[in-house]
Amino acid sequence: MRRPRRTPVEDLAPYLLPIPEELGFLNWPKIFGNERPVEVEIGFGKGLFLLTEATSRPAVNFVGVEIARKYQLFAATRMAKRGLTNVRLAKADARLFLRDGVPSESCQAVHVYFPDPWWKKRHLRRRVFTLEFAAQCERVLRPAGCLHLATDVAEYFSVMVAAISSATRLKQLPTPEEKRRLTTWITSPISNGNPRKQVGRSLALCSKRLCSKELRYLASH
Repeated sequence: MRRPRRTPVEDLAPYLLPIPEELGFLNWPKIFGNERPVEVEIGFGKGLFLLTEATSRPAVNFVGVEIARKYQLFAATRMAKRGLTNVRLAKADARLFLRDGVPSESCQAVHVYFPDPWWKKRHLRRRVFTLEFAAQCERVLRPAGCLHLATDVAEYFSVMVAAISSATRLKQLPTPEEKRRLTTWITSPISNGNPRKQVGRSLALCSKRLCSKELRYLASH
């Protein structure tokens, strides 16, 4: 059985966001050729979320960040086959990309779905979600922008919430009723009492900038 022909890399070039060695703040209008709002997904994997959202919301620009080159090319192939023009994919360490490459208050949303929990204690430093990462998420969000999180690891969910509470002023939003049934579940444990029993959670957080108008509103509470 023949394997499907690979899309030439040159055909994928419009979707691949080049990252210079000395990364500076990126210019979204220059990259996309328009002034549409930008949303960033951290760790896009095979690109299903980006594919779905970019197709259904053509008036929004999407930037995906993934550490693995193979996933960058795989997702770019999916976008190219559908002729999407509102997606760019970066191969980069998401923590450095967010800190050094994304301008302040330039994104209407940041999406972080099911990041690798790095179970082993010696690997915990590889986790993407840290206090600094949470602070950078808040920095890049424009006023009223949203941070969307999901994980199926209860312990990591607690780490995320603690980091956001400690390092940001983001305010938690309730999960919409229509999504609650889809985003909260318990998987079958591998064995009774397994400490890695996973609980699906999702969290949406909205940036509240402390400008004078909002300071007065918050003070009234």
